[in-house]
Amino acid sequence: MLYLIYHYLHINLFQYITVRAGISFFIGFLLTLWLMPRYIRWARKKKASQPIYQYAPESHQTKASTPTMGGIVFITSTLIAALITIRFDNLYAMGGILTIVLFALIGLKDDLSKIKGGKNEAGLTSRSKLLLQILMGGIVSLYLYQSGFLTQLYIPFYKYPLFDMHAFAVVFWIFVFVATSNAVNLTDGLDGLATVPSMFSIMSLSVFVYVMGHAGLSEYLLVPNIKGVGELSIVATGLVGSLIGFLWYNCHPAEIFMGDSGSLSLGGFISYMAIVTKNEILLLLIGFVFVMETVSVILQVGSYKARKKRVFRMAPIHHHFELKGWAENKIIVRFWIMALISNLLALITLKIR
Repeated sequence: MLYLIYHYLHINLFQYITVRAGISFFIGFLLTLWLMPRYIRWARKKKASQPIYQYAPESHQTKASTPTMGGIVFITSTLIAALITIRFDNLYAMGGILTIVLFALIGLKDDLSKIKGGKNEAGLTSRSKLLLQILMGGIVSLYLYQSGFLTQLYIPFYKYPLFDMHAFAVVFWIFVFVATSNAVNLTDGLDGLATVPSMFSIMSLSVFVYVMGHAGLSEYLLVPNIKGVGELSIVATGLVGSLIGFLWYNCHPAEIFMGDSGSLSLGGFISYMAIVTKNEILLLLIGFVFVMETVSVILQVGSYKARKKRVFRMAPIHHHFELKGWAENKIIVRFWIMALISNLLALITLKIR
């Protein structure tokens, strides 16, 4: 909408990505702040609360009455902010919106099933959720592949592509979507634990997006120049603004949970940003906290199946620290610090090539 104002009324201010990204941020932030308390009141009235996993630490059982599906609110705010500020002819920005919507739909289905069934186990089965993630990831991956997007594989600290994946890129990208959306979903277990690392990841990837979309900066920093990709940063800043607004109510003690509708869409969008910036491998560092949580689950399950012994007191690893007696706030803030440090290290790779 703002770009159309520039195009037809020649208001030059709205042609700049940085200006429209800033506007998108504040629309997302203010809209979420306004919508969230209204949604919380409605959710409490309708008893749309998060069923607590029966084997979770006992302290979690007191959260059984906390409303869930807050992700729908910050996703809605993000979409409104983006649609006001982006160019509709930009395939990367529209792909970002497509990703958010598709993965939010999986989470919405899962959340509604849990609420209706009154227990955590009433949600989508692991198999159903995985198949839906593969389907949605496949739709977005084919969208990129059919548009002629780069299929080369890049690694950190090296300015040239290792090789061209050709059609296999679609399979690789689907794997990235499934792995990351599940990793963010696993991390969403404490108040604000997934929210802030998601913001850090999106902000770091936004820097890569802007640099790769800028001819001068991409040449100077020896990264691929992808024409038009910078427009995606407008969607990203809208989502970051919305997440900050959500954090106002999600910080400990949480008044609202994001639910799978939020965590899966965040994981999907982070995956999408990593793919279009050719940072699929660097995502291991950008999303370090998500990786750590996922690896803890893999180790726990693998060890128990192989040796009948547990590596941690409980997985994901944030539950392990809870059972060791760490206060919830301490775990959350320390994980935030790790996420910040890992993203700062990831940004350093921009210059070291």
